[in-house]
Amino acid sequence: MQIEHPYLMFLGDAADQLAAKTAQGIVHWRRDWCLGQLRLENCNADLGLPDMTIDAAAAAGVRTLVIGVANRGGVMSESWISTILRAIEAGMDVASGLHAKIADLPEIAAAASSNGAQLFDVRHPTQTFDVGTGVRRSGKRLLAVGTDCSVGKMYTALAVDAEMRQRGADCDFRATGQTGIFIAGSGVSVDAVVSDFISGATEWLVPANAADHWDLVEGQGSLFHPSYAGVTMGLVHGAQPDALVLCHEPTRTHMRGLPHQALPDIESCIDGHLAAARLTNPGAQCVGIAVNTSAMDSAGARADLLLQLSDRFEIPALDPVRDGVAPIVDRLMQL
Repeated sequence: MQIEHPYLMFLGDAADQLAAKTAQGIVHWRRDWCLGQLRLENCNADLGLPDMTIDAAAAAGVRTLVIGVANRGGVMSESWISTILRAIEAGMDVASGLHAKIADLPEIAAAASSNGAQLFDVRHPTQTFDVGTGVRRSGKRLLAVGTDCSVGKMYTALAVDAEMRQRGADCDFRATGQTGIFIAGSGVSVDAVVSDFISGATEWLVPANAADHWDLVEGQGSLFHPSYAGVTMGLVHGAQPDALVLCHEPTRTHMRGLPHQALPDIESCIDGHLAAARLTNPGAQCVGIAVNTSAMDSAGARADLLLQLSDRFEIPALDPVRDGVAPIVDRLMQL
C-alpha cells in the first residue's frame, strides 16, 4: 500500500492522549505531512495541530484522512462514519489503523467506489506474498530487534534513518507495523500475514537494492517472547540483515504481558538473534544496543549502565531519545 500525504489526523472522540498514540507517533516523525487535526465533541486528545474541518482540509490540499486513534468499544459510531463519508466526498482517501476494517462497512465502501477514493486498512495487508527464498540480494539492511515487545524498535530504526539522511546516505525506513506504515507512507503489517509467508512478505518489502543503499527495517516482537517469536523469526529471515541493533528496556521484571516469563539476558538475545539472522546472511553482526532509559530516574545509573554494556559487548550502547544514534551510524558507514 502507498498512502499519499498531506494528512488530516482524525481523532474522533478519543478518551485521552493514550488513545491517540498512533497519531502522536505520526506527528512526531512526519510533522510536515500533517496539516491539521479533526476532533469531534468530547475528544480529550490534542496533537497540537490546527483544528480543521473537512472542507478546510480539502481546500488546503489534504490527500488522506488518517484514523490514528483507537475507537471506544471497538465499534465505529455514526459520527465517525458521517465524518469519513464527508472526507471521501471531498476527494480524500482514508487510512485506518483500527482492528475492524473500514472497507467492510458498506456505506464507506460504496462511497469510496463512487468517488474513486482508496481505503487503506493498514492492519490488513491486501498484497499476496510468496514464501521466502533466502536468496542473497544486493544492498545493505539493518533490522531493529528486541529483548521484549515495545522496547523502541520502531523509534530506533527511524532515528537511524534520520541520522543517515542528515549525512546524505542513500536509505529507506521499511515499516512493518501500523504506526510505521503511516510514518513511511507504505509498508506491511507483518503480524497480520499468515506465518508461512512472513519471510516472503519481508523479502517483498525489502527488495534488492544498490550496493551502498541501506534499508532500515522496523522490528516486531522478540525471539524470546513466547507470544510473538514466530513473527520475529520470519521477519529476521526475510530481512536478511547485515546489521542488528538490539533494543532493551532495563527496568522490566518480566516479559510484557507474561508475569511468569523472565526477561532474557542481553548476551543471549544478541546471540539468539544473530544465529537466526545468519541463516540468510552469514555476515550479520550486532552494531549497537539501544536502551530505553526513560524509567530510570538517576542520570548516574543510566550512564553506568550504558558504559557497562558498551564495554562488555564492544559496541555502542545508547539511549536513542537522550543521546541520538550517531555512534551506531558511524559503525554502519564502515560496513
